[in-house]
Amino acid sequence: MGLTGSGDPPADPELHGIVLYIEDDLSNYEVVEALLSPHPGVRLLRAATGRGGVELARTEQPDAILLDMHLPDISGVEVVRLLSQDIAAGSFRVVLLTADRLNIDVLKALSLGAVEYVLKPAEADALLPALARALSGKGGGSRPVPRPS
Repeated sequence: MGLTGSGDPPADPELHGIVLYIEDDLSNYEVVEALLSPHPGVRLLRAATGRGGVELARTEQPDAILLDMHLPDISGVEVVRLLSQDIAAGSFRVVLLTADRLNIDVLKALSLGAVEYVLKPAEADALLPALARALSGKGGGSRPVPRPS
């Protein structure tokens, strides 16, 4: 994540694990799918609703969850609330993937156990390191990963 001596950008982190993306917008899912396609060690699952995502998280036990904050049935905050016991038990880590800047809902989700957030539209230089931290269970904390301006 630092600069390399040659001035080249840092190499993409090596990603491995099951990632559940809870996202109702197919085009947003396809962007993430394309960003993860160079990582054969990642199995990407999708749920298009919050309740469907909660159910899939409990049955599939992903290593990490990418979560949209605006879903057609329940909010991202409610998804995190419903999964808070699983999150606290270390079953998986949740990264918010949202168009929202830091706001009260993002803060609530972070306080309930989400580990960080990444702004949409998803870009590799923000999403991949955040996902690598979530999959490894390291670093992060409740720290936003903003898109470069």
